[in-house]
Amino acid sequence: MYDRFVERRVEDALSDTPVVLIVGPRRAGKTTLVRKMGKKGRAYITLDDQTALEAARSDPAGFIRGLDEAIIDEIQRVPDLLLAIKKAVDDDYRPGRFLLTGSANVLTLPRVADSLAGRIETIRILPLARAEIEGRTTGFIEHLFDAKLGKAHGASVGDDLIALVLQGGFPEAIARTSERRRQDWARAYLNSILTRDLRDIADIEKMTELPRFVRFLAEHSGQLANYSQLGASIGVSYKTGQRYVALLEHVFLVSTVQPWFTNAIKRIAKTPKLHFLDSGVLAAVRNLGFARVRDDRTLLGPLLETFVFAEVEKLITASNLGLTLYHFRDSQMREVDIVLERDDGMIVGIEVKASATVRSADFAGLRTLAEICGDRFAYGVMLYDGADIVPFGERLAAAPISSLWG
Repeated sequence: MYDRFVERRVEDALSDTPVVLIVGPRRAGKTTLVRKMGKKGRAYITLDDQTALEAARSDPAGFIRGLDEAIIDEIQRVPDLLLAIKKAVDDDYRPGRFLLTGSANVLTLPRVADSLAGRIETIRILPLARAEIEGRTTGFIEHLFDAKLGKAHGASVGDDLIALVLQGGFPEAIARTSERRRQDWARAYLNSILTRDLRDIADIEKMTELPRFVRFLAEHSGQLANYSQLGASIGVSYKTGQRYVALLEHVFLVSTVQPWFTNAIKRIAKTPKLHFLDSGVLAAVRNLGFARVRDDRTLLGPLLETFVFAEVEKLITASNLGLTLYHFRDSQMREVDIVLERDDGMIVGIEVKASATVRSADFAGLRTLAEICGDRFAYGVMLYDGADIVPFGERLAAAPISSLWG
């Protein structure tokens, strides 16, 4: 069993908040985490159990009545339970009464969006970070804001790095020793999301077209979101394409990253960027295996950017810093893959390069961001397929991708 970054946050939230909701992708480890907490005396109920599901649907209020310090797994299957939980909490506002999990972001559903305002804390859990897999602690993000990158230790490069990227972070995929079996798992996982989880939260008129839509999304992971083009791939409108992407966000398959911009600079792209949330799933959707990526390194770029994006998202869940993640691109196509803004306005930029060679010209986007931000710019790093940390000027450096966990 892996120690998860968010476990302490969940325990802290239960100590002072009546309802704690852990949301994240199916099979990311939510159930394992809450079952561990169930050993401390909490009743455990899963709505994946057909009997419990029918009871909850038929009488939400009666189902909740009498429950105290309970765990309810997969709450998105019966969103009306949240209204019953609200009443129970209003009658007895003690901390730690309900620990919920959801494989879809139920709080985005209109009928429940405001039902637990002020009564709930939501904590996101993603698939395993490399640091969690290797049992390490990491201060990578904190080091960037302190402008003090540590020394590189045991960097994963070349074929080793490709293998990690294709593996992804889902515990069950990692446990499989064969690449073919990992890809089989990823395809079955994707099918479960498209045929089950989405049905729990929305009516989709072209459900049979979703696999094709997802494959098209996979070809555009790491790119700006063109909803007209995405919708056209299955013959739907801009608005429907945008809605489908939003639904896939709700079930944590993809994520859209908003652009960082400032009113002081007019010509900055203001279009969100699209990412899958797991590089292993992305590789499976695109039918990319180790031999193919090793022999054609141009295929590694989008996978590597997705891998780094997901790792940074996971480190944010572990950090005590108030961080918001963006991307940056100006009118001259100078870009920064990841921009982190701390709640005090300080900025860090992270670029990703699928190469063992880094040149000064590769820092054009980071230098532009630094110039725009001035004193607000803390540090910029180019993560690359190498083993050494190399300075490239004031507050700029190239560093191994494995600095994220090493």
